Amino acid sequence: MEVSIENKPVTKEELATEHAILPLKNMMFFPGIPTPIHIGRSKSQKLIREISKRGEIIGIFCQKDGNKDDPDFDDLYPVGVVVRGINIVKEDEDGMSVLLVGTNRVRLKSVASQEPYLKGKFSLLHDIYPPKSDREYKEQLKSITEITIRMLHEKMGVPEFILDSLRKATDAGFVINLAFSAIEAELEQKQEVLALDDVKERMNKLLTLIDKEVQLLEIKSSIRRKTQVDINKQQREYFLQQEMKNIQEALGGNIHDIRIKEIKEKAGKLKFTSEQRSVFENELQKLERLHPHSPDYSTQMEYVQCIVSLPWNSYTKDNFNLTRAKKILDKDHFGLDKVKERIIEHLAVLKLKGDMKSPIICLYGPPGVGKTSLGKSVAEALNRKYVRISLGGLHDEAEIRGHRRTYIGAMPGRIIQGIRKAGSSNPVIILDEIDKVGHDYKGDPGAALLEVLDPEQNVAFHDNYLDIDFDLSKALFITTANALNTISQPLLDRMELIEVSGYIPEEKLQIAQKHLIPRQMEMHGISKGLFDISKKALNALIKSYTRESGVRELNKKLAKIMRKIARAIAEEAEYPAKLSADDLFTYMGAVEYSKDKYQGNDYAGVVTGLAWTAAGGEILLVETSLSKGKGAKLTLTGNLGEVMKESAVLSLEYIKAHASQLNIPIGVFEKWNVHLHVPEGAIPKDGPSAGITMTTSIASAFTQRKIRANVAMTGEMTLRGKVLPVGGIKEKIMAAKRAGITNIILSKENKRNIDEINAVYLKGLQFHYVDDIREVLDFALLKEKVGQPLEVG
Repeated sequence: MEVSIENKPVTKEELATEHAILPLKNMMFFPGIPTPIHIGRSKSQKLIREISKRGEIIGIFCQKDGNKDDPDFDDLYPVGVVVRGINIVKEDEDGMSVLLVGTNRVRLKSVASQEPYLKGKFSLLHDIYPPKSDREYKEQLKSITEITIRMLHEKMGVPEFILDSLRKATDAGFVINLAFSAIEAELEQKQEVLALDDVKERMNKLLTLIDKEVQLLEIKSSIRRKTQVDINKQQREYFLQQEMKNIQEALGGNIHDIRIKEIKEKAGKLKFTSEQRSVFENELQKLERLHPHSPDYSTQMEYVQCIVSLPWNSYTKDNFNLTRAKKILDKDHFGLDKVKERIIEHLAVLKLKGDMKSPIICLYGPPGVGKTSLGKSVAEALNRKYVRISLGGLHDEAEIRGHRRTYIGAMPGRIIQGIRKAGSSNPVIILDEIDKVGHDYKGDPGAALLEVLDPEQNVAFHDNYLDIDFDLSKALFITTANALNTISQPLLDRMELIEVSGYIPEEKLQIAQKHLIPRQMEMHGISKGLFDISKKALNALIKSYTRESGVRELNKKLAKIMRKIARAIAEEAEYPAKLSADDLFTYMGAVEYSKDKYQGNDYAGVVTGLAWTAAGGEILLVETSLSKGKGAKLTLTGNLGEVMKESAVLSLEYIKAHASQLNIPIGVFEKWNVHLHVPEGAIPKDGPSAGITMTTSIASAFTQRKIRANVAMTGEMTLRGKVLPVGGIKEKIMAAKRAGITNIILSKENKRNIDEINAVYLKGLQFHYVDDIREVLDFALLKEKVGQPLEVG
């Protein structure tokens, strides 16, 4: 429909009298732009009817508050638009629709009356255009025209006649007004622009608002295009899936049905209990009901496949040949008699009884003595599968018990994974480094292990992911640890503790000759007979290039030699067919460790103690010196721990209390300060086992009496002088032998430890068992004074 509306500009003279005012709610009206308006208020409808008949001028002004039905002067924005002609398009019960075209901008000067409708006086406003020579203005106008056409093109439902009028427009005012009427800006912003007289300033405001509008439209357009692409992609995928389904059916069935069939076949071969089978069948039915494209399908499929991949009540047959088992254990490991004996005993009971719960064995001792590798030999001796699980640094309880299936990426715990890997329900499972299990906010894995390592509970071990009780009672668990003090007491109570102590040099020699050298030669491609290491060279290598309880470092040194020999063979260079002690410097470099040596008894206050470390035993020198002063001052140095410091204080107090028995004048303690030092200050030291050593050192310093030659001691002391037993006896004895010690003082209660040690370790040593510190002092302190004794008195 083509509408003709009079659009002749209004003159100043025509505005001299009062004219009707049409207030608008929540919309803006610009000059020169045909704008449809719905009239709902009865006053406004009456105004339109009367004015349209008389053809008079009316003023269009926007209300500040759209909720007010009877606005006054203060309720209207001061700048509006005058309209010369009105075209009523439609009129019905809901109101009337009119099409208006504004001619000029006007300012509202006053409101003269409210009835029957608003009337007031206006003043004409004039647009101020820049000069025609202003290039910036021309470029801005061109830019606004292009952007407006693009914006209106993106908007849906814009009448075509508006776009045509814009393309043909030469009037800058019309272009600006059309752009402002089209953008979705706040009413206040549009009103502010309408009030501006300067056209260029109005254009600058417009460019800011129109740029935001275009950006929003581009985003909407991008979303619309992307949505269309996604819909097309889904339709394509659905079509391809249908095609794939048809192809699979033509080849003999779809993949879902094939997988279900495979799972049922596997399940038919498993030895489920009735309860286990019931749970499995329920889970399988859930899987069958799920569509392959359901989000839960893959999770359920993985779970069901996990169930059928486990060896439910399936066991390997043990080999009960005890002679064979002992031969295998002896072949791979030298020594470790207690462990081997315990495994043979377990095999013997199984042979007689036919069925029993496996023991939980904990092998503890220094690193490198063969605790972990023993598990493989045990598995081979029993003819069982072997699984190793490293617990070092474990912090999350779910690593043991598994994650619940509600979590993304859930999987069974390491125990169930190990059983699945083994393929039998009675493997030998090595839980390595159980003393290094940690705990944090994720739980305590050590507490989770209580169920695993309890023969009364692990018959129905519950994994959170599997959610079906699994019998672990037939599995043989062997745990390893370097120290027991970090393992919780409940966990220790569940395990059978077997100490695996360090090796003496003679044992290391045997291990190197029988195991390490043949293995390293094979690993480096050196044929048997091409190379060998003499016994003297091996002894020198053990004593001067390694310092450990086990043989791990020795194995590395042998590997270093083998690499050099392998290179010489490959290059066809000369090399010794049998490595001698004199050749070690060429192949190993300078000596790395000097032997711990006894340092004599020339000085008062210097006593040799014995210490245990994770790497084995060591000798420990305790030195005491006296200096004149006010007395009653004890200085302790050497990086000593709290327990060791307390032992030193206790030792000095004991000497003070029993000074008369040692012929020490009582007044001496008020004149001399005591300084007790333990060398190698960079190494932290702690523990009570140096108690008797410290007491003997302080006594020697105050009496200036010599210490008996080649004596070492270890033992805790009470305040009344009783000597208490200590641990690590075997390692301490080996350290004493290395240092050339011949006499060792121990608590009487440690005699039971000596009785358990192989006689070969004790050769050349004399043991002196004591109950009281006075026995220690009587034996260790000679009557003879040191050379140039200090005058203490």
